Amino acid sequence: MLKIQLGIRIEKPFAGLVSKRRLRQAVKLTLVHTGISSPVELGLVIAGDDTVHELNRNYRSVDRTTDVIAFSLSERGLDNQPFIAPPDDVIHLGEVIISYPQAKRQAEEQRHPLEKELALLVAHGVLHLLGYDHELPEQAEKMRAMEARILAALKTK
Repeated sequence: MLKIQLGIRIEKPFAGLVSKRRLRQAVKLTLVHTGISSPVELGLVIAGDDTVHELNRNYRSVDRTTDVIAFSLSERGLDNQPFIAPPDDVIHLGEVIISYPQAKRQAEEQRHPLEKELALLVAHGVLHLLGYDHELPEQAEKMRAMEARILAALKTK
């Protein structure tokens, strides 16, 4: 059985608007569909545009909000060597931060439920923590296909 240590923090204005259970399901299904079986730890934050804008500006030099930002702890160090595995055998993946207002705008644009958009952004962020990217067309195609499989599985739960 997959062990997940998941810290979820939802900023106050959005606390009653988001299902933590549904967020947990999206994280778990993403990990299962990517073949993760080792114990993992990660954080998930549902925030406002101001928080995400500031993170995007400070860490990516992009001066605007975005839908999701992922800060991976499993990336390689400056010497291009992987970070040393922790002694507790738990894979510390990192943090995913989602802008609730941006997710809501995107759900409205796509004409689908906000819950679906949040699940997509959770999957997208966790996939980034696992090394998925979408810079090149073939990478984007692989990532979109995985997101579609995760969303399809989430619907059946």
